[in-house]
Amino acid sequence: MENEHTGPRRSRWTFLTNHARVLIAIARDPGIRLRDIAANCDLTERTVQAIVTDLEADGYLTRTRDGRRNRYVIAPGARFRHPAEADREIAGLLAYLVGPLTAPTAAAAGETHDRPGRRADDVPAAESSA
Repeated sequence: MENEHTGPRRSRWTFLTNHARVLIAIARDPGIRLRDIAANCDLTERTVQAIVTDLEADGYLTRTRDGRRNRYVIAPGARFRHPAEADREIAGLLAYLVGPLTAPTAAAAGETHDRPGRRADDVPAAESSA
């Protein structure tokens, strides 16, 4: 039975914005490539790049180089932008859609314990055997 929600006059809007879709893709796979996000979200790579830049500039995620690839970390405590939801963290929505977000640890990021921010594979052989 056709109604205003299922009939041919139904508009093409969705509940999630492109920014939300990109953030969800990154939450699912922090090492995902922009071209893969573009394919999953049905967007161009250029659009995805602009969205990732927006999300990074507004503090929703950070981007670090991991060899030739980027790795993304979603900011804990980031809140929705609209005043109606500004008191809520985006982590709740992401957890609902993706599963609980886990904060990256130094070991998971490959950092050494003696020098935070330094990756284990960056340590010279003389230091790593000590």
